[in-house]
Amino acid sequence: MSSLNDLLNLDISDTKQIIAEYIWIGGSGTDIRSKGRTLKGPITDPKQLPKWNYDGSSTGQAPGEDSEVILYPQAIFKDPFRGGNNILVICDTYTPKGVALPTNKRAKAAEIFNQKAVIDEVPWYGLEQEYTLLQKEVKWPLGWPLGGYPGPQGPYYCGTGAEKAWGRDIVNAHYKACIYAGIQISGINGEVMPGQWEFQVGPVVGISAGDQLWAARYILERVTEIANVVLSFDPKPIEGDWNGAGCHANYSTKSMREEGGYEIIKKAIGKLGLKHKDHIAAYGEGNERRLTGRHETADIHTFSWGVANRGASVRVGRDTEKEGKGYFEDRRPASNMDPYVVTSMIAETTILWNPPTETENVVKPINKATA
Repeated sequence: MSSLNDLLNLDISDTKQIIAEYIWIGGSGTDIRSKGRTLKGPITDPKQLPKWNYDGSSTGQAPGEDSEVILYPQAIFKDPFRGGNNILVICDTYTPKGVALPTNKRAKAAEIFNQKAVIDEVPWYGLEQEYTLLQKEVKWPLGWPLGGYPGPQGPYYCGTGAEKAWGRDIVNAHYKACIYAGIQISGINGEVMPGQWEFQVGPVVGISAGDQLWAARYILERVTEIANVVLSFDPKPIEGDWNGAGCHANYSTKSMREEGGYEIIKKAIGKLGLKHKDHIAAYGEGNERRLTGRHETADIHTFSWGVANRGASVRVGRDTEKEGKGYFEDRRPASNMDPYVVTSMIAETTILWNPPTETENVVKPINKATA
């Protein structure tokens, strides 16, 4: 008699059919939904895929009397769970008349990334996704004593050992699954708070950064589902003297990567400073609990930047300062931010927006003497 694993691992490649898992963002803006369908394969381009629909009244995206929402396939990845020619499909959401839903942040991002000025600058993004693993029944960090706390922070960041690193098998399974899928995942590490980890996606150009981060989040949700562990993107999962969880956005343009790029970087940072409140409003729910000016964050109400300063809103690396070109890191986005919103907003502010005043000297770097 076949076991469940035998059936799960059946090879269907001879049938000339594939399973395409359509993935989209639900009504909360952070919930990931998906469903599968059978198609003739193999499929190598999202343009080969048909549109599909779902019940938007069950995801908080449409009323019951007019519940149909249309899925537009936008990016495909190899499916690490089913293997073979099966695929994961990142979709965005529209009404039957072709109007993007309010929760469809990809559509607005595509408008920005499709502008010639942005295309010409070839914006690169590296996104550092922090997250927390929780025990399912009690919603308390993995490895922590029930109702209690581990030792204070210090030994856990990039730590090894049974008393310092909890959930490594989940992290490594996700890492390999992302590589298999074709996601440009560039690394992983244990974070400062025990039970908290990080993976990085990038460098990726333009809107693909959002597609890839959402795909990586979906895969992580599935891996934690298998492991019976809860995944949290809460920016401050544990109150008190514990680090929060962010999604730092590393960013550069063609001009920034060329000779003289450091001057372009400083002007871009000046623009970000002028639009600080707008960016903060779009950088994730609950971010005020994280951006307190403590635990390697800047205060949410004040914009700052500095070289090698992890307590600033924006950090410039020492190599960038030394070489006079490179990239910078926006440390403000929360772990639950929408990557379509954050990446396109950074591009819009730094490339497309022309402020009425010079920006280079608007915000002075902090700790410049010691940076």
